[in-house]
Amino acid sequence: MNADELQQLDQNLNWHPCAQMKDYETFKPLIIKSAYGSYIELANGKKIIDAISSWWCKSLGHNHPLLKEALFKQIEKFEHVLFAHTTHDTIVQLAQKLTALSLNLNKVFYAGDGSSAVEIALKMSLHTRTLKSQKHRQRFIALKNGYHGETMGALSVSDLALYKQPYAEMLFTPIFIEAAYVDNLDSPLWNDANAHWLKTERILEQYADSTTAIIVEPIIQGAAGMRIYSADFLARLASWAKYHDIHIIADEIMTGIGRTGKMLACEYANVEADFVCLSKGLTSGWLPFSVVLTSDAIYQLFYDDYDRGKAFLHSHTYSGNALGASLALATLTIIEKDNFCVRARELQTILYAHMKEIADKTHLLHNVRAIGAIVAADFVWGHNEKYNRLLAQQAARIGILIRPIGSTLYWLPPLNISLQTLTDLKGLTLQALLQVTP
Repeated sequence: MNADELQQLDQNLNWHPCAQMKDYETFKPLIIKSAYGSYIELANGKKIIDAISSWWCKSLGHNHPLLKEALFKQIEKFEHVLFAHTTHDTIVQLAQKLTALSLNLNKVFYAGDGSSAVEIALKMSLHTRTLKSQKHRQRFIALKNGYHGETMGALSVSDLALYKQPYAEMLFTPIFIEAAYVDNLDSPLWNDANAHWLKTERILEQYADSTTAIIVEPIIQGAAGMRIYSADFLARLASWAKYHDIHIIADEIMTGIGRTGKMLACEYANVEADFVCLSKGLTSGWLPFSVVLTSDAIYQLFYDDYDRGKAFLHSHTYSGNALGASLALATLTIIEKDNFCVRARELQTILYAHMKEIADKTHLLHNVRAIGAIVAADFVWGHNEKYNRLLAQQAARIGILIRPIGSTLYWLPPLNISLQTLTDLKGLTLQALLQVTP
């Protein structure tokens, strides 16, 4: 069928995520022919730069040959067998890699997507309180402007009304506290958030005896507009939580596996969480696959004879999927072997310089900020959703895939993007901004 027919059928049949489908009447979906490296090739032959790693997951770009090799190798053995009472070499090797990411998180629980991983961590934390006869600890604390996913628990601890308000009647209500935001990593607040912390601590003290866990996106909040906050604030928050026997849940779904220049963003604050949720870049976006890392201390609370009723019975059909495990293992091996954490820190300097140049030339952006392979800047006019859509449309026409968030333009490219492609990205972004004005 031709492009028009395909797009019309898509419009008639498919409901795309995170979109107002009426917009598809005027901006038809891009028809993908292939994807490789940092590029997506359209059916008409146009190549566009995937500047946001296809919703932050394509850490190693598209069609990486070693990931393809790992996938095919696993397919030749088996594609999926239930992980209840089975195991295999690949998933044991993966567990060894994952538990090496931190000192004490030596147990791995597998799920299917990031939101489910968050749901598991929330449930595990709450379940431990029953096992420890601490039923007074039922409350969750989260950061303002945070986002953790679309399932009910994950949405409850998120703080973006756009996503959660229609479902308010289904959700529980956590306590929200505000992080100490910084413009860049050179800000004095990055290393010393004492004044902000003292105000926060007074709020927290009211809930010290009733809280089971605090959930955070470590260091940078993605859906809030790539807002970076103080490493010292996170360190103080984690220390306070530990003192009061409150769990820290680190939602590293976007930040983990090298994206910020560390394998885990918590490392910036020297924090080891009680639960770490990983997905997205864990398989470099090849398959839905997620994990929750936790400690033997948590694990042992559930460990007993079955008839004692202590088992954690959360189940996913595709838990521990062998294909996902093979891709995760290959991704971690490549990230480590090719020093992509170092590469991300190098990209930080380049991405910042490119975005700052655009801001200086156009005077349309301000508050340029970067950490690892993430850079963002805010539109001087603030939030204008209609403009965001128009900018994304024009950018796609001339050769880049971007999706501005609220008042923020950002790039989050593959970690192995070439310097030439980054230069092209800078030029095309500048062109798109000058062609579309509010």
